[in-house]
Amino acid sequence: MSDLPENSPADSSAKARCWALIPCAGMGSRMGLDGPKQYQSLAGKPMVLHTLAAFADVSRISSVLVVVSPGDSFLSSYKASWRVADCGGASRAQSVSHGLEWLLRQGACGDDWVLVHDAARCLITPAQINRLIETCETDPVGGLLAQPVADTLKCELDGRVASTLRRSDKWLAQTPQMFRIDLLRRALAHAGPDVTDESSAIESLGLQPLLVRGSAQNFKLTYPEDFALAQALLEARSAGGDDSESRPASGEKGAMP
Repeated sequence: MSDLPENSPADSSAKARCWALIPCAGMGSRMGLDGPKQYQSLAGKPMVLHTLAAFADVSRISSVLVVVSPGDSFLSSYKASWRVADCGGASRAQSVSHGLEWLLRQGACGDDWVLVHDAARCLITPAQINRLIETCETDPVGGLLAQPVADTLKCELDGRVASTLRRSDKWLAQTPQMFRIDLLRRALAHAGPDVTDESSAIESLGLQPLLVRGSAQNFKLTYPEDFALAQALLEARSAGGDDSESRPASGEKGAMP
């Protein structure tokens, strides 16, 4: 039996809505910070607000849900169009699963699309989000933004190189990752709470998500030095010095080989 939705993309794409789900319950332990990294100030405002601003500029997004830890009231002091659910879990997968259930209780349908995005990928742009939606909305599985690996990959053993991996078919997974709500719910339940991204969960069902070329600037702030780079890029955008979105990359739209 197929794990694909019963209705075809042609039947459902016109009526299916798009929701954004931002897991925001992490503590950013690798940053060595006193509090959650998504609330640290960056270019004049908390990091997560840069992320939310990008989704607010995408007209195809019906609503944005931010999933925070129970009792987290940080975003309550900001007046905005997003909604907050304090149902975050112990892992990313649990936070996403809880967020999907919350969306369904609030009127979302199982055949609707959900775009799950890391709060710490604060350099995402509306153009990248729109490209993902336009590419995936007629796909039977869904897909994710990703970037071909440019560096040589090494496997490590006891601090030394054990082997070198072929990079020609390797991609760095990014977010958003876009899938039907019911399909993603089933995939997360099948993959378990330790799965690290939505695509991996979908893959556990034997399905193959579509790769949609993203941008090297859509990196996840993970280490302290990432803040300085993100700060510089945001300042460059504010000053009008970054035109990366206006320069089409080779094969940037649609599935990558």
